[in-house]
Amino acid sequence: MFSRYFSRNRKIILISLIAGMLSAFIVGGLQLGLEQHKREDRYTALVNNIQHWLSGYLNEIRTTAESLQPLALDECHVAAGELTSRAAFTINVRAFLLVKDQQAFCSSATGEMSMPMKDLVPDIDLTKDTDMVLLPGTPMMPNKPAIAVWFRSPLLEKRGVFATLNINLTPYMLYISQRPDLTGVALSIGHRAVSTFSPGLVDLSTITLPPIRAAHIEGSPITFYLYAKKWRPEDIQFAVLLATTFGMLFGLLTAYILQNNLTPGREILSGIKRDQFYVVYQPVVDAKNLQVTGVEVLMRWKHPTAGEIPPDAFIHFAEAQQLIMPLTQHLFRLIAHDAPRLKTLLPEGAKLGINIAPGHLQDENFMQDIRQLSRSLPAHHFSIVLEITERDMLLNEVTARFEQLREEGYETAIDDFGTGHSALIYLERFTMDYLKIDRGFVNAIGTETVTSPVLDAVLTLAKKLNMLTVAEGVETPEQARWLREHGVHYMQGYYFSRPMTLQQFTEWRSPPFSALL
Repeated sequence: MFSRYFSRNRKIILISLIAGMLSAFIVGGLQLGLEQHKREDRYTALVNNIQHWLSGYLNEIRTTAESLQPLALDECHVAAGELTSRAAFTINVRAFLLVKDQQAFCSSATGEMSMPMKDLVPDIDLTKDTDMVLLPGTPMMPNKPAIAVWFRSPLLEKRGVFATLNINLTPYMLYISQRPDLTGVALSIGHRAVSTFSPGLVDLSTITLPPIRAAHIEGSPITFYLYAKKWRPEDIQFAVLLATTFGMLFGLLTAYILQNNLTPGREILSGIKRDQFYVVYQPVVDAKNLQVTGVEVLMRWKHPTAGEIPPDAFIHFAEAQQLIMPLTQHLFRLIAHDAPRLKTLLPEGAKLGINIAPGHLQDENFMQDIRQLSRSLPAHHFSIVLEITERDMLLNEVTARFEQLREEGYETAIDDFGTGHSALIYLERFTMDYLKIDRGFVNAIGTETVTSPVLDAVLTLAKKLNMLTVAEGVETPEQARWLREHGVHYMQGYYFSRPMTLQQFTEWRSPPFSALL
């Protein structure tokens, strides 16, 4: 959340660029997707219409052929008139032929004839009830492809009706000319096809373009193919233009928002104003009677977008931005708000351990702030213990402040003792009330490390200096027993309780810790 490597302006520029690029990518993708969806809908509608029309047309041809089947019993001069009339009034029919014993004996176009069907249409299968093939042409129209359709008579043996049908792709070519994204259509039966790419019959495999739609015509071997460009240049150009425009606007808007909201310290001040900070309390247990005698007060920050921010992160940032004072003052207000309820949960004289930053401690308004906190607490019920880490005590200004706090009755504690570089010097220089043993020493209990002898020495030193000791980070009963046996006065850690909100603390019941007795 808080960048270590980029300045504020560089961070804003980087985030704005990323936001602009992402928004441009999303908008461009959505535009292309929307246009593609519209095209897909148009293709689907076109294919459905063609399927519907061809199915209906073939059904009409089938019905007409069924009505002509009885004519196969007549001589050609008797059937020719009806045959010619039906061909004239049926759309796209070149000719109807009557077939008997595999011989075409009568045509609506030429009248009486006698030609073996295997010579006329070698690929047609007269043993099937219905069969279709594509022809490169017919005798009267040799350069115009046609569909040849055979309908075997269901009642008359070795007889049937044969029809040749025009393939008119002109309407599709006109439609394609109005739709630049469409490149062509094709009708195929088997490996043969007639298409808008060639005036004659072609092998389907010679059409190298992949079709975007392939629809089978129900009740026939015909397959309809639709070809189109995957992306139209004008669609891509429009999407790029829209994406670029939107990306620039969104990037500028992001930069404006960040400029106004990511100003150093603004997020912390905004979090204070919007009550994003809250307080948790970790019980401190008397090592002798194992009763809760106080709590350490800890601040937490639940950011609306980043979630829970680690305390070290926002406290160090607040210190760097000179915002630790308003943050600590807000902590004091939160404690004062909870104090009436805390009074019912803690015994009289309970200690409130509060972490203080050196930046606030040396400020001229610090004493006024701490006095205001004391006045806001229930009278004579709580005792404030101000905790400061030993590395922060290097400041010379802290010395006079400790003396002033002691004069006014406030207790002080060295937090995380042993983690600095001059711990013994501090014990000689300052008169402190409590020494808080860092969890690193406590974790070493029960292990064969050099830390355990150091912990023994720290406890001995604290005893000689008449300082009360508080062990932090107690997590196991073995650690707690060792600390009690070695004279530690107070303990806190997950073994006793994790830090709790006021509501959780209200519902919490201290266990008896019988394992330590």
